[in-house]
Amino acid sequence: MIPIAKPLLGKEEIDAVTKVLSSGMIAQGPKVEEFELAFSGYTGCEYSVAVNSGTAALHIALLAHGIGKGDEVITSPFTFIATANSILYTGAKPVFVDIESDTYNIDPDRIQEKITSKTKAIMPVHLYGQSADMKAIMEIAEDRKLVVIEDACQSHGAEYLGKKVGSFGTGGFSFYPTKNMTTSEGGMITTSDREIAEKAKMIRAHGSKIRYLHEMLGFNLRMTDIAAAIGLVQLEKLDGFTAARQKNAAMLSAGLKGISGIVPVITKPGRTHVFHQYTIRAEKRDELADFLKEKGIGTGVHYPVPIHKQPYYKELGYRDSLPVSEKAAEEVLSLPVHPALSEDDVQKIIREVKEFCAKA
Repeated sequence: MIPIAKPLLGKEEIDAVTKVLSSGMIAQGPKVEEFELAFSGYTGCEYSVAVNSGTAALHIALLAHGIGKGDEVITSPFTFIATANSILYTGAKPVFVDIESDTYNIDPDRIQEKITSKTKAIMPVHLYGQSADMKAIMEIAEDRKLVVIEDACQSHGAEYLGKKVGSFGTGGFSFYPTKNMTTSEGGMITTSDREIAEKAKMIRAHGSKIRYLHEMLGFNLRMTDIAAAIGLVQLEKLDGFTAARQKNAAMLSAGLKGISGIVPVITKPGRTHVFHQYTIRAEKRDELADFLKEKGIGTGVHYPVPIHKQPYYKELGYRDSLPVSEKAAEEVLSLPVHPALSEDDVQKIIREVKEFCAKA
């Protein structure tokens, strides 16, 4: 079976974890700080704050910017539900803006019409490994004096006009096992604002800078040194992982070009795609997924139900009509693109997609 995703962990990660376990310092400690410094260097941000999940990173970033009850945050409906949930956790309201049909990222041309007096932030999602249109988004934010919190949970190392995502506003990254790099579970907040970084550190640790002195309401959302040790090794490997993903994606795009009923991935000019997912459009998506499964090829649908159509959000009263997102949810299919694939694996994927389309 060719899996849709596969974490790549080796002897280096095992040795790093063993060293931490032997040290006796297994909660948040020096390895977390070392990982934060390394990640700041990688993203070009002055500060990084390690936490226990990507969801926590987004939640804390919002709180650190003072987002709360009565506020509105503009975001995409076409993403994993954690994006919008992190807004709800603060007491604020997610306001959904439809997506671009080719990148699946939030459409900047539709943002202005959703801004109200209650709008405090824009949370673009760099979906599948490709940056949203940050020039347009930052111009809107600066003009309307809005905070920008980037959901970069799928886009470690992706760039927009030579600048890494997570460094335009305040970034939130995930290190879930299937992401482009992992800590087993974990997340990171990135910022060049010292005040935001300090608030984020307090929020992750029960509102405390000094032990047993609590200045604000916080949570226990810290990263362990065990996770950070894995992250340090994975960060060193990340560029190699990315190059392998990009090579596999290039082969897929070349092989799938011109096939009737299939729309390969599009990378916009000025953007570096890191291919967390290689997501095509397929007219007969579900039939193709079933066919590939029979042929031993795993696939994924990211995402079959836009957030505004999720049962819980419908209970909250969301009745938005977002046709581009809704159409995408019916057609998108992610194919394996991860670094563990061999060239033979990639060619098999192409061959089987072609066979299905020829029969269909």
